[in-house]
Amino acid sequence: MHPVLIPGLLVLGAFTGFCAGLLGVGGGMLMVPFLTLLFTGMQFPDAAIVHMAIATSMATILFTSLSSVRAHHKRGAVRWPIVLALAPGILLGGLIGGGKIFSVLKTGWLSLMFAGFVGFSALQMLRSRRPPASRQLPGPAGMVGAGSVIGMVSSLVGAGGGFISVPFMTWCNVPIHNAVATSAALGFPIALASVVGYVWGGWNETGLPPGSLGFVYLPALAVIAIASVLTAPLGARAAHSMDMGVLRRVFAALLLCLATYMLWKAWQTF
Repeated sequence: MHPVLIPGLLVLGAFTGFCAGLLGVGGGMLMVPFLTLLFTGMQFPDAAIVHMAIATSMATILFTSLSSVRAHHKRGAVRWPIVLALAPGILLGGLIGGGKIFSVLKTGWLSLMFAGFVGFSALQMLRSRRPPASRQLPGPAGMVGAGSVIGMVSSLVGAGGGFISVPFMTWCNVPIHNAVATSAALGFPIALASVVGYVWGGWNETGLPPGSLGFVYLPALAVIAIASVLTAPLGARAAHSMDMGVLRRVFAALLLCLATYMLWKAWQTF
């Protein structure tokens, strides 16, 4: 990797790390387009560029999630019983999605469907419609099922799962601050399972550039991870100082950006 690219990757890592702490998202939707452009300029194999951008983006969440969740945990905001209930399904879904499905699946229809889901969730947040007070998180089987969906979809689009898990938890009457903090904690099992799948799925791929571990490009991962680990606690601190209404609107705005990106991705595929 050319040294001139390092400052840009440091800025990208710093920004996505701050977003991870602030909103409980891994920053994958921000990193994937940038890394796709970067890998295209570096003349990586055309068939592997998007796969490597998604895999490298997800691998950075292994680091940002740990830094972010440490800051949230100090403030007592992480709902660890929710993490434990969702984690088994997340690991299963991440392994399935990040493995062979990821290497062969065209995600046009998936991107279109979840653009609709994310956009709907954003509009609901902007309208500040509160769910019925009686609505609670589902039982053990429902949590495993929800975790499987979160893990699989996250591994296929290279995101930390916050764009699904935060709306899911707030829909079940989990306060937004707790939902963001808990989503940050969920980022690690999502990333771990997905990265194992990416390495497995890309292990026998030919023509990948030096420095690749499966579909993960290690030089870019190292630079982004260094910056993001430093800024994630700053984002977590900002999240706890913000009014809940403001935080909800910021998250809704991000969801609309993600929905737009996924529509664009689906359009490219079709």
